[in-house]
Amino acid sequence: MSSVNVQRNLFHKVPPRLRGWVLPVLILAAWWAVVASGASDSPLLVSPLAVWQRGVGQVVSGELWVALSASLWRMAWGFGIGASVGLAVGALLGWSRWSERLVGPTFHTLKQISLFAWIPMLSMWFGLGDAAKVAFIAMAAFFPVVLNTLEGLRSVPREYLEVARVYEVSVWQTLRRVVAPAAAPSLFTGIQLSLIYSWLATLGAEYLLASGKGIGNTLIDGREHFWMDLVLFGVVVVGLVGFALNALLAALEKRLLAWRDRTVASY
Repeated sequence: MSSVNVQRNLFHKVPPRLRGWVLPVLILAAWWAVVASGASDSPLLVSPLAVWQRGVGQVVSGELWVALSASLWRMAWGFGIGASVGLAVGALLGWSRWSERLVGPTFHTLKQISLFAWIPMLSMWFGLGDAAKVAFIAMAAFFPVVLNTLEGLRSVPREYLEVARVYEVSVWQTLRRVVAPAAAPSLFTGIQLSLIYSWLATLGAEYLLASGKGIGNTLIDGREHFWMDLVLFGVVVVGLVGFALNALLAALEKRLLAWRDRTVASY
């Protein structure tokens, strides 16, 4: 039996829910082995134990919760503002051809501007505090929601709208019973992307507008003091929070759009 077949057999013996942990465990084992063997004595490669100890210290001292709560607070406000305005603008552009002709060219021009190009202007308008960071996060959340809302509304089959028109369904009922269900998958995609971009923008805002507390500021502290264990711990926290947010929204989407998996006969 070849080594490839042996590896496949070993992989298939792992329970499906645990297969996603195979690669992280292998990376952690290789990291530990390199440090333990002394193959690298660079201060840039600290041991997993040092990262763990730094993390425990951050948790016990409460510094992690202060930084994490500040970052999540900014992200929540920025995401809420950006996604709400994005839904409204996307619905307007998708439902009204006149609005798209009027606003569309400006929107499609603005979306081509790099998000980080707005940082100097935002810092001049709002300073380096939370207002500028929340505005930056809101801008990151805004564009994916608009684009996916627009796409979702435009993808509603014309036949559905014609049937609603034949049966003289009101505009509100058409939106609630025809347009919203048909566009829901695209809307959730936009919200999911918006949430991911909001978290990334939170770190970018804290890194570029370096004032106050936050996970981004924790990474800056680690860099300035050359505490590689703190930098790596911050990276792990960022990844875990992003994973948790994505999993939470995926679970919410699965629950709210469960009707997609039902057959017509179940109604």
